[in-house]
Amino acid sequence: MPFTLTRLLLATCLLSGTALAQTPQSGKPVEGSQPAASSGSSTGGAHTPVLDAQRRPITAGGFVKTGPVIFQDIAEKAGLASFHHKVGTAEKSYIIETLGSGVALLDYDNDGWLDIYLVNGSTYEAQKGTAAPPHAALFHNNHDGTFTDVTEKAGVANERWGIGAVSADYDNDGWPDIFVSNYGKSRLYHNNHDGTFTDVAQKAGVTFDGWATGATWGDYDGDGKLDLFVPGYVHFEMPESKNPGKPAEANLAFCSFRGVATMCGPHGLKGESDKLFHNNGDGTFTDASEKAGVADKRAYYGLASLFIDVNGDGKPDLLVANDSTPNYLYLNKGDGTFEDASYASGYALNEGGRETASMGIAAGDYLHNGRIDLYNTTFSDDYKPLYHNDGDGNFTDVSFQMGIAEPTVPFLGWGTAFFDYDNDGWLDLFTGNGHVYPQVDRNNWGTSFKQRVLLIHNNKGKLEFVPPVEGTGLAKLQAARGLAFGDLFNNGRVDVVTNNLDDTPSLFQNVTDTKHHWIELKLQGTGKSNRDAVGASVLLTANGFTQRGDVIAGGSFASSPDKRVHFGLGDATAIDKCEIQWPDGTKETIKLEAVDKIVTVVEGQGAAH
Repeated sequence: MPFTLTRLLLATCLLSGTALAQTPQSGKPVEGSQPAASSGSSTGGAHTPVLDAQRRPITAGGFVKTGPVIFQDIAEKAGLASFHHKVGTAEKSYIIETLGSGVALLDYDNDGWLDIYLVNGSTYEAQKGTAAPPHAALFHNNHDGTFTDVTEKAGVANERWGIGAVSADYDNDGWPDIFVSNYGKSRLYHNNHDGTFTDVAQKAGVTFDGWATGATWGDYDGDGKLDLFVPGYVHFEMPESKNPGKPAEANLAFCSFRGVATMCGPHGLKGESDKLFHNNGDGTFTDASEKAGVADKRAYYGLASLFIDVNGDGKPDLLVANDSTPNYLYLNKGDGTFEDASYASGYALNEGGRETASMGIAAGDYLHNGRIDLYNTTFSDDYKPLYHNDGDGNFTDVSFQMGIAEPTVPFLGWGTAFFDYDNDGWLDLFTGNGHVYPQVDRNNWGTSFKQRVLLIHNNKGKLEFVPPVEGTGLAKLQAARGLAFGDLFNNGRVDVVTNNLDDTPSLFQNVTDTKHHWIELKLQGTGKSNRDAVGASVLLTANGFTQRGDVIAGGSFASSPDKRVHFGLGDATAIDKCEIQWPDGTKETIKLEAVDKIVTVVEGQGAAH
C-alpha cells in the first residue's frame, strides 16, 4: 500500500523502541520502570484546567439554559433503573475496578423491536464466594416505550466479572447470539429460539481465559460464517489482600497521576494478547491469531475492536484501539491473513506522532466520499483524534483542522459512534465520558469523575459541538463506559444507551424537533453471505448526495449497535439509488419505493415492500 516517506521513517523508529516493560504475573509494575509523562493511562501530559462561568470543570458544567433539546434520559421511565452496575470498591484502587462494562442492542426474540443487554462487573467478595455476584440484565422491548427484565428466564445473567457484549448470528440460524467478554472465562450465549440462551463458550472454544475486552464479529475470510476477534487488556491477578482498598504498590512510578497516588497501570503492567477465532461452521472455533497475523505479539493493551472495510476492496479490515500503546490497523489480504499497516496507515499514532490511551472506536463516512473515517476516544489531558480516510487505507489526523480537538482535552472518552441524530443526511458524532480516578474530584485538574456526554453536529461537513441544555440528556453527569446506538422505538430516530460505572444506565431518547425523512434497511444475507450481513456496505443516493452505511458488530467501547442501516434523508421524499455490496462481494441495486420506513432486504431478492 502507498505511504509517505515520513511515515516509513517514523514507523521504523517507533518499532525499534516499543517494547513494553515486562512484569510479574501478579500484574504489578516492575520496580524501576520509567513512566510516561503523566503516568497512569495519560499519554498527553498535563493541561491547564478548563472551568465554566460557575468555576466548575467543563466536564461537569458548561450548560446553557436554552437551546435545541436533542436527547432526554428516560431510563427510569422505561424501566431500566432496576439494573445497577457494580464493580470493585469506591476507591478504585486496582485497574480491574475502573474499566466498566458494555451494552448490546439486539432483537433477541425476532419481534422487530430492539432489546437491551447490559453487562455488569463484580466485586472481590463475589470472586471469593462470600457475596452474591452482580448480574447482567436482558431487557425485553415492550413496544410501548418500556422494557421488562427477562434475565432469569433468558439465562444470561453472566455473574462473572463482565466487560463487554457483542451480538451477532454466528451460526446463521436466523437468531442473534451474544458473546460476553469477561475478566476470567468469557461466555458465548447461543440463542435457543424460545427466549432462552445456552452458554456454549467452552464447547465452542472461545472462553478466552484472560482479561477480554471489546470484541467484534466479522467474516474475515469470506466463507459466509462470522468469525470472532477478542482483544486482551492486562494480565492481572486478583489482589490477595483482605483490604483491597490499600494497594501495596501505590508508591511505584506507574501508580500516580499528577503526583497523586492512584491505581496502577496500564503502563508498567504486562499486557494480554489478542485472539482471532475462526468459525468452523459446526459450532466450534479455531484460534487463527498467529496464522492470520493478528496475535498482538507486543501484548498491547486492547480495549476496542471493529471489523470494517476501510480501503474499499470489499473485504473487512480490522481495527484495534489500544490503551496507552499504538493502535492496530490490519488490512485484509483476502487469503485469510492480514497486513499490519498500523504505522504506515497513520492510525497507530496521533498527529503529533504519539500513541494515545485509546478507549473506543467510531467509524463512518462523515464527508460523503464513500470512505470510512475513524474517531478514537482517549484519556483526559489529551485530545480525541479524528482520522480522515485519504483513500487506499491511509489516514490523516484532522482533529485540529476540523476544530474539535481542544474542547475534548478535559474529557475521558469511552463509547462513541457516528450516526445521524437529526436525519439531515450527515453523520454526527456522540461520545460517552467518565474518569477512572475518583481523586480528580478532590483536585483542581479541570476534569471530574462523572462527566457529560459530547455531541458533535455535522453541518454539511463542518463539525460543531451541540451545547448541553440544562435538564436534558446532554447535561446528565455519569461515569459512562459502554455505548450502543439504534432505533429503539422504531420511529426513525437513533437513540443511545450507555452503561454507567457503579450506576444505573442511561437511555437517551432522541427527541429532536425535525421533519426530516429517513429510511432503515434490515439486511439479510443468503448463500455465501452471513445471515446478519455483517460487513455489508450500502451506498444510498438522495437529496443530491450519496451516503455510505455499514453493517457492523462491535466498535464503540465493549458494545454492539443496531445492525439495521439508518439513513437520514433531509427533505428528500424519494430515493434515487440504493446499491448494496454484500459480504460475499456481490453488488445489488435495489428499488426503494417509499421513505420513513424500516425495510427488510434479502440478498438477491430486493426489498420487501
